[in-house]
Amino acid sequence: MRLDPILSKATVGSAGETGSWRNFRPVVEAEKCSGCKECFYYCPEGVIEVKGVARIDYRFCKGCGVCREVCRQKAIVMVQEE
Repeated sequence: MRLDPILSKATVGSAGETGSWRNFRPVVEAEKCSGCKECFYYCPEGVIEVKGVARIDYRFCKGCGVCREVCRQKAIVMVQEE
């Protein structure tokens, strides 16, 4: 019997839009961003696009901070929502 592997891949919006419950959002400091895509690879929501500089789709970003933790350049800071 052959079993094909089941792969799960985050897609933009797969968990729905962010509600008013997000306390912090990641902000990319463009002058520090090297475009290495590390944040893109680790984002659990799949909401980061890198075209030269990382860009985050805040409609779906949950504010988990994983991107900040993996950024080698320290180009992502977490800012409190107002």
